[in-house]
Amino acid sequence: MRKYGWNTFKDLIFRNPSVVEQDLHVDDGDENTERGNWANKKEYILSMIGYAVGLGNIWRFPYLAYKNGGGAFLIPYFTMLVLTGIPLFFLESALGQFCSQGPINLWRAVPILQGVGVAMVMVTLIVSIYYNVIIAYSLYYMFASMQFPLPWSSCSSNSSCSDTPTVYCNVSGVLMANWTQENITCPSSSIMPVSVQTPSEQYWDRVALQRSSGLDETGPVVWHLALCLLLSSIIVAAALIRGIKSSGKVVYFTATFPYVVIVILLIRGVTLEGARDGIEFYIGSQSNLTKLTEAEVWKDAATQTFYSLSVGWGGVMTLASYNNFHNNVFKDSFVVSLTNAGTSVFAGFAIFSILGHMAHIYKMPVGEVVKEGFGLAFIAYPDALSKLPISPLWSILFFFMLLTVGLDSQFAGIEVITTCLLDAFPKLFKSKHALLTLTTSSILYLLGLPCVTRAGIYWVTLIDQFVASWVLLFLALLEVAGVAYIYGGNRFIKDIEMMLGKKTFAFWLWWRACWFFISPCIIVVILVWSVITFVPPTYGEVPYPPWGLALGWLMIAFILLWIPAVAVYKLIKAKGNPWKRLKSLCSPSDKWHPYLDVHRGERYSEERCRHRKSHNNKQQINVNVISSSWL
Repeated sequence: MRKYGWNTFKDLIFRNPSVVEQDLHVDDGDENTERGNWANKKEYILSMIGYAVGLGNIWRFPYLAYKNGGGAFLIPYFTMLVLTGIPLFFLESALGQFCSQGPINLWRAVPILQGVGVAMVMVTLIVSIYYNVIIAYSLYYMFASMQFPLPWSSCSSNSSCSDTPTVYCNVSGVLMANWTQENITCPSSSIMPVSVQTPSEQYWDRVALQRSSGLDETGPVVWHLALCLLLSSIIVAAALIRGIKSSGKVVYFTATFPYVVIVILLIRGVTLEGARDGIEFYIGSQSNLTKLTEAEVWKDAATQTFYSLSVGWGGVMTLASYNNFHNNVFKDSFVVSLTNAGTSVFAGFAIFSILGHMAHIYKMPVGEVVKEGFGLAFIAYPDALSKLPISPLWSILFFFMLLTVGLDSQFAGIEVITTCLLDAFPKLFKSKHALLTLTTSSILYLLGLPCVTRAGIYWVTLIDQFVASWVLLFLALLEVAGVAYIYGGNRFIKDIEMMLGKKTFAFWLWWRACWFFISPCIIVVILVWSVITFVPPTYGEVPYPPWGLALGWLMIAFILLWIPAVAVYKLIKAKGNPWKRLKSLCSPSDKWHPYLDVHRGERYSEERCRHRKSHNNKQQINVNVISSSWL
């Protein structure tokens, strides 16, 4: 491995002419000496697993399983994994590997849909802003865990917080939870209940976030979160300073360490009193097979599968684009998809075993302590960990796990942005990879500052609910339809066979069924359902102002408008009558082919490309002659 000193690093950053030709993201042994390749197969697999295994595996899947029938939920979940998850993951991986390009240039296969690639990059850019903030939350809690007792283990001086609340009643006066198990009833419904926070809720709201009353009340920047956000940006930039050459080394730790922590937390969790109750609520004897008759369960399973694999974000294509051309992308897709699903199930045991212990201590049903999202990661689980012996140790491990899981996903997000810029302007950015990475990370830090104000959590939730939602379903639908129906599913299969070798008709029968019919139909159903049942987001019981909701819809419009805008631009720039322009933009461009000449074969040889270009020019001349005669 080459060694680089400070002078080389400084020259790279500040563009010393003496090292213009030195490209630190390419090694001598790379198959693609212009873009670079993964150092080995392990780094690619670990990077893909790290990207696919995200926070949703930790804080959403266990809740969905509990909510939708426990163990019974695994039936629709793995069914949807086979019908939509793996087929779309395989499709994106194969596309990226075949042309060795990012999600924008990749659409040279169907030029009229190149706006889909731009939209994917815009989604990744916006999501990377708030994902960086979540990493900052994890960093803050990890540092806060380095004290005993944990700061959220007891209430500070505040009358609205109680270490041992006795009764929770809803607005209608119905008893929701009775922590003392005494014969206590709620007051009459005319008496409004008092809002009492647990210590962990109080710490999250008043100390960590210093949360304001709503999006209208921005308040100042929360300095400790801003510093953690800066540290997060520095870590990401340092890991990506040489692109995949440096991030590929970092993932040896960041992609494997979460599994070590999950195993440790699981072993500790199952030895606690009440752990069995928690696991049974999650996926044990409490499983409810009758839930399978409810359409909502199948919708949740498909949505979780889809988002968990990060399909439609552009990251899968980007990471696969650095593979060797003949890499077995089919096998890799199965390995990553099944590992991702298995991680979701496995993490649930660690989560629910400790939540079961928490319910046992408080003498209340497990269902009363179960939360999802931020509520699980920063309120319920920290509260449970604070009840354990040596609580700082378990808390540090948990938040360090969240940190590493978040970093892996953030690595891929930044790589999508930088790869697209490198592919679009190779001469400008080829020898400035480090500068490009630092600039991207700096911009994301500045854009993230509103998310670490006192209204920051409202911004994070707004972006999450609007951008990382059904928009991705729409992009994935255009993706699979564009490849299967416009580019041609059979042509795409021939491209894959150029990489993998010849396969039997029976082998491709299943993938044809998925790409042409099954996966698009499922996506359409989920998309329509998601739009029809869309509910304006809230944070807890705090509603968003009308201008905040309007801003959310504007973010969606900003993403989706790239699709028609790019299509119209290309139609205007194309030559010929409207039909000829449309036809040419629905056909692969001359630049669509394997990146290296040695892999193009007869199908994409330069001679054939010249012949096709000559044929298109002759057609264009005929069209112009006919048009002139009409005039």
